Amino acid sequence: MYLCSMKTNHEYNFAELTNGIRLIHKRSNTQIVHLGFFINVGSRDETEQEHGLAHFIEHVVFKGTTKRKSYQIFNCIENVGGDLNAFTTKEDTCIHASFTKEYFERAAELISDVAFNSIFPEQELAKEKDIIVDEIFYYKDIPEELIFDEFEEMMFAGHPLGRNILGNPSRIQKFTKSDIDKFIKKNYTPQNMLISVVGDIEFSKVVKIIKKYYEKEFFETGKAHKRKSFKNYNSTSNVIPKKIFQSHCVMGNVAYSHFSKHKVGLTLLNNLLGGSASNAILNMAVREKHGLTYNIESNYAPYFDTGIFSIYVSADNDSLEKAVHIIGKELKKLRDMKMGSLQLSRAKHQLIGNLALSFESKIAEMFSVGKTCLIFNQVDTIEDINKKIERITAEELLHISNEIFDTNRFTQLIYQSNESYRTEDT
Repeated sequence: MYLCSMKTNHEYNFAELTNGIRLIHKRSNTQIVHLGFFINVGSRDETEQEHGLAHFIEHVVFKGTTKRKSYQIFNCIENVGGDLNAFTTKEDTCIHASFTKEYFERAAELISDVAFNSIFPEQELAKEKDIIVDEIFYYKDIPEELIFDEFEEMMFAGHPLGRNILGNPSRIQKFTKSDIDKFIKKNYTPQNMLISVVGDIEFSKVVKIIKKYYEKEFFETGKAHKRKSFKNYNSTSNVIPKKIFQSHCVMGNVAYSHFSKHKVGLTLLNNLLGGSASNAILNMAVREKHGLTYNIESNYAPYFDTGIFSIYVSADNDSLEKAVHIIGKELKKLRDMKMGSLQLSRAKHQLIGNLALSFESKIAEMFSVGKTCLIFNQVDTIEDINKKIERITAEELLHISNEIFDTNRFTQLIYQSNESYRTEDT
């Protein structure tokens, strides 16, 4: 008989199955339950020859198991009004489902079947290759998406983090079932797996059902993967002419990892500078004051060993040049002047409020706590996070600004609009 260890804090319940798979659960008074099966493996864990394989596997796990055809997999949840999906990032893969609570066992069994018993039939692999190639070409037609991939390729030149998640058509077409089996055996080990559940289900029931379908014995497991750390960043810039109506620009710098003591501080600065709120510094300075752009934002993405801070803006060529100049001035203010107590207090309250709003979405909370527990093997409560935000000082933010917002260390990529093309088509 299998046993597992269990513990709890004020909000979240934890368990670890005897095979090493972890479980995090939060009971929430909602009719919908969200379940995610996380694997701590993404595109950065591929070799150059495997580029795109993690994402390819995410697609083909739904193409048939030892007990289900492809259509049966989707009908199992969707016939009762639920949703089944998956995604791949640079550092993890997730298979997830949302459904009404009476179907929890059905969903848990289904995801287990997909995760452990997929058979990858050759005829389905061939079809899915064409679908993914079409997906790659689809993104190549969206400059505001493609520019981020090419920007990160410049930022992390020669490193797995610089490769896009989707792969390239020629490599995708060469993947075989043997390649899939080898990658799974090497990377999809129980110590890399975690289940996240948010919904109105008792913890004891969750544990019982998860044990039933996930506490399988792994007869062969690979070693925990050792990621190649990113080092030796060198800033660069490039301008690529494009037949597009608007010019697009991404600029940025390497930033802090998941484990940095400054991660929360940079999160606050990113939110203040270019977050989703209309009163973000860049939106007010570039869009509202000068009317130079429709879309401007900043982003901060921490990784296992590094991170990336970026600013994106789109405009016509003349306006883009002016926008980039204004962005530089706003970044200089943050580097030169320590934040006043009132501004700092407002920035903290805004971030605390934004986090509270994001956790109103229970599926967002399931993803957030799942990924956090996957990385740290623990999760802070919202009160713990708020305390970390309150401890941020103006001196720390000045230090972070001078480290990260130094435009002399920025990499910059511009997709430059062909003005004659724009004139002809308008």
